[in-house]
Amino acid sequence: MQGRLSAWLVKHGLIHRSLGFDYQGIETLQIKPEDWHSIAVILYIYGYNYLRSQCAYDVAPGGLLASVYHLTRIEYGVDQPEEVCIKVFSPRKNPRIPSVFWVWKSVDFQERESFDMLGISYDNHPRLKRILMPESWIGWPLRKDYIVPNFYEIQDAH
Repeated sequence: MQGRLSAWLVKHGLIHRSLGFDYQGIETLQIKPEDWHSIAVILYIYGYNYLRSQCAYDVAPGGLLASVYHLTRIEYGVDQPEEVCIKVFSPRKNPRIPSVFWVWKSVDFQERESFDMLGISYDNHPRLKRILMPESWIGWPLRKDYIVPNFYEIQDAH
């Protein structure tokens, strides 16, 4: 079943895949990494002016990585804002997705966390570096194939 936004994207020749609706009735779309930045700009112009959240997850051990964006179209005088969920899948080996920092500035720390925990590189992000783990940390802790080190360093709390 195709939603309203998916129909609009098809009408304007924008390539995507409809993934249906979630349990709250929010339309979910899959966008290819190479198309994501241009579609993000189009969605912003179309009225999706608020990035509610961005997160990422590991689909399966050895499989794809996903970056998920929840966008909201906030308009004056509208009680129920329109929402959409965008999923951008990337291969595990050298995962690269265009950053949408220059479209929605609020994605800054969220993309950095996804980089830090899963190793997804967000191209053109102005400050893409670790945010939770030390810079010297090796690996991506939230990947399903991550092997936890068998040692833990206990530091004095000074």
